[in-house]
Amino acid sequence: MRDPREEKELREAIAAGERALSSLEKAQEKLNSARSWGIFDMFGGGAFSGMMKHARLNDASRYLEDAQEDLRWFQKELQDVSMMMDLRIDIGGFLTFADFFFDGFLADYMVQTKITDARERVSEAVSRVSELLEKLRGMLNG
Repeated sequence: MRDPREEKELREAIAAGERALSSLEKAQEKLNSARSWGIFDMFGGGAFSGMMKHARLNDASRYLEDAQEDLRWFQKELQDVSMMMDLRIDIGGFLTFADFFFDGFLADYMVQTKITDARERVSEAVSRVSELLEKLRGMLNG
């Protein structure tokens, strides 16, 4: 028979992890969209594609801010069940000013590189949070 307090802590950790995972997945979706617009922008998409790319990046940035907060909460909940995690995600600035001011292939390429780096970091975070959630669910059901 599981201790009710332990079960409560596991459920809280799972809920926090699910919130973090949701924020990360939303950011991932926006980064994927920004990547697509960025490719179009690099090869002559014009001002509209640049604006669309940066709109997606702004959305991704907001979701990543949410994810940072959700991950901090998840980390706190993991400590309650004696698990540790250290996830920090910083996509940094996306050279928005340079991209519009020097709208050309090199600036677009630099932004595209930042998008690719951010996508990789978010993907790693999604994997790590998913693995931890699996472990927590196993502990809860085991």
